[in-house]
Amino acid sequence: MAAPAKPAFVMKRYEMKYILNPLQREYLIKKLEGHMKVDKYGLTSIESLYYDTPDYRLIRNSLEKPEFKEKMRLRSYGIASENSPVFLEIKRKAYGIVYKRRVQTMLPLVNRFFNGETDDICEGGQINREITAFRDYYRKLIPTCLIIYDRVAYYQPGGDLRLTVDQNPRYRTDELNLTSSLDGIPLLDEGCSILEIKVQQAMPLWLTQILSSGGIYKSSFSKYGEAYTRQILKAR
Repeated sequence: MAAPAKPAFVMKRYEMKYILNPLQREYLIKKLEGHMKVDKYGLTSIESLYYDTPDYRLIRNSLEKPEFKEKMRLRSYGIASENSPVFLEIKRKAYGIVYKRRVQTMLPLVNRFFNGETDDICEGGQINREITAFRDYYRKLIPTCLIIYDRVAYYQPGGDLRLTVDQNPRYRTDELNLTSSLDGIPLLDEGCSILEIKVQQAMPLWLTQILSSGGIYKSSFSKYGEAYTRQILKAR
């Protein structure tokens, strides 16, 4: 199977996370009116399949909160099929700045790539080489955790500010695929959600004031890290 000629994606920005209770989420959404708009996709279920070494080297390092950390994940929007687009992504964080390298591909090619049968996860180019080098550096990467959530994304017209609210975040460590279901074990108390603010420059003052007035404070919450701590680490 030849690598598909699909678009690649490069991104550099700051990302901040917050845990919202139901009242805070309602308050925030109301206050965003006039500042930001919901993107064209509306509420979307997202699956992120994390790849790690058999001894969980990547997530263990991440939980130590170093200045540099990195992850690899395969993402789909809704339940995937053999022929639907999926997105393989490296996410790195260095000194508070998030860098992403992402390519669009398909599941059969992903399986061949991680089995070492091909180095071409997409049409080629620099991002393909970076993803291949990542795989080869860690030698053996396998699916270890599936994170699922229902996301509403907001954007600032004419600006670079992006905001997402992830409702009902959940995980599972069995059925590690993107094709079977959207079921999982809850990561937060019922009704709580995860706010992520993503911006290339400084956060605007009006948003800072909204967060302060709503008692919404930054958190270091990691979906994969929480799932690892809850279940995988206990099992080990």
